[in-house]
Amino acid sequence: MKQRFVWSALILAGLVLVLAACGSQGTSNGQSDTYDVTLQLLHNDEIGDYLADGKGMTLYYFTKDEPGESYCKDQCLEAWPPLYGSHPKVPEGFKASDFGTITREDTGKEQITYKGYPLYYFTPDKKKGDVKGQGVKGVWYIVNAETEFSAKEGMDY
Repeated sequence: MKQRFVWSALILAGLVLVLAACGSQGTSNGQSDTYDVTLQLLHNDEIGDYLADGKGMTLYYFTKDEPGESYCKDQCLEAWPPLYGSHPKVPEGFKASDFGTITREDTGKEQITYKGYPLYYFTPDKKKGDVKGQGVKGVWYIVNAETEFSAKEGMDY
């Protein structure tokens, strides 16, 4: 009987800890204080400051996309994988309110957006600071705080 009580008490204590941890995410105003993606600014002498993920991998946008809509699908995603996640921690010089997410129709995953435009990686970028996707086919560009979005005709990628 005593052993059963000890095990029950241990299980109950474990459940209380798990529930307390789940309930502690966020602040009193309901906003999350945790981030699943950290973004940073990197510098390139030709391009200037630009947005990268926490590992230093460059982020791009596709001029064929529209706010809240990705037109990079299927074969396009092989070269331009989405930046999946939510709640990005943004670097100085960017407004957190400019970042959000869309739910991709093809994968059902959340993709991070900047000013409504989905963000992507470029697979030939292999290391921190690579910017090989800048200007590809005149429709793929690096993101910085001054990025102006304008969708263009056609669907080349």
